[in-house]
Amino acid sequence: MPKPKVLIAGGGPAGLTAAYELSKKNIPATVLESSSFLGGLSQTVEYKGYRFDIGGHRFFTKNKEIDVLWTEMLPGGFIEVDRISRIYYKKKFFSYPLKPIEAFINLGLIESFMILLSYVKSKIKPRVPETSFEDWVINRFGSRLYRIFFKTYTEKVWGMPCSKISADWASQRIKGLSLTTAIKNAFFSKKNSIKTLIDRFRYPRLGPGMLWNAVGRNIEEKGGRVVRNQKVVAIKRNNYNVESITAEDPEGKKSVYKCTHFVSSMPLRDLMLNMSPSPQKEVMDAAAKLTYRDFLVVAAIIEKDKIFPDNWVYIHDGSVRLGRIQNFKNWSKEMVPDEGYSCLGLEYFCSEGDDLWSMSDKAIAEFAIKELEQIGLCDSKDVRDTCVVKMYKAYPVYDTDYQKNIEIIRNFINKFKNLYPIGRNGMHRYNNQDHSMATALLAARNILGAKYDVWQVNSDAEYHEEIKDRLVPKPL
Repeated sequence: MPKPKVLIAGGGPAGLTAAYELSKKNIPATVLESSSFLGGLSQTVEYKGYRFDIGGHRFFTKNKEIDVLWTEMLPGGFIEVDRISRIYYKKKFFSYPLKPIEAFINLGLIESFMILLSYVKSKIKPRVPETSFEDWVINRFGSRLYRIFFKTYTEKVWGMPCSKISADWASQRIKGLSLTTAIKNAFFSKKNSIKTLIDRFRYPRLGPGMLWNAVGRNIEEKGGRVVRNQKVVAIKRNNYNVESITAEDPEGKKSVYKCTHFVSSMPLRDLMLNMSPSPQKEVMDAAAKLTYRDFLVVAAIIEKDKIFPDNWVYIHDGSVRLGRIQNFKNWSKEMVPDEGYSCLGLEYFCSEGDDLWSMSDKAIAEFAIKELEQIGLCDSKDVRDTCVVKMYKAYPVYDTDYQKNIEIIRNFINKFKNLYPIGRNGMHRYNNQDHSMATALLAARNILGAKYDVWQVNSDAEYHEEIKDRLVPKPL
């Protein structure tokens, strides 16, 4: 029996993990990556010796198999990092998740009393039905705390009102938290409480790109191919069987790749819109309604050995568009080549074509440094250099209609014999890196004859930082 001829769209954590798993079973796969970098959102950018993430990527998982896999992929390459992350609001730092006593001290007696009144009101008259992010948070924290610590940052991330964001987002990211559980955990034993915040995590000493570049080399050493600058532009199918993929390089040259199996971590919307022949109108309409949030980071090289102790800080100041700040020296000292300097990642959540996205890199950098100075975390005179990186379709949007559209597309995909969507964009689910890798492992094993339901990974909306052992569903 001939070996499967597997094509994988996307050289991020999901795509590379699928190829790596297949290579271990002596099944070489071809990975098509649209950019010149591996790792997708988990790549590491190097600029004049300074390294920075597209965001920050902790290596922590509830799945022991994934944890072992990381070590296998990059033996000896990880360090242990203490986690410090806080919220910056009105020139004060608040622990995240919130510590009630600290929050009450920082906010003051009157504001704290108003927060408690607001919380009591939410318990007496909760919002029903609970369909939006706004509903979910207000029912658990009250409207006043929602406006202070949830509304501003969340609307920066998604670029839409919290009333338009699905409650799924809240249940996935802050599951198990409420004001009462936070207060109980502050005063009483935490023996039976949900562990909502890991305090240590692993990290590749030269950033996550160090891992994914190593995985790419390993795949090629075992007979697979990792082809960069190959953007998938067409998926040819015969009824419900993918036969070939057409990819295009930056110069417009097209190449056709035939396959027996197609693993896709490309955006689910693009997968549907690039199919030939096109799916039925209902599926095309559902795909067209899926939306994404783009992302850009300004890496600021600052002549200062220490700025703040955090790995990253959430910016809840509504007067600036800055959403989050990474301090890469606090992830790994090897990310910064000069001990007397620091490298901050000033993060903005954008939509392609909006005013900030459309600025020149120089204008974006000047805007970001001005905001950093405005909130008082750094003096612009200490900034020595900047680098701007943009990332398209970084976050699949959980609007209030996304589930209905995903269901229509899933029903169509489930008819295929050889199509396997995986990962964050491939499934239009806000998977963490370990969840994306888990979907890839299951897809690879399905190609080899197993029968897993890949869509069940993360289906229970487990909060990433609760410590549990099971991440992968049992086979059907």
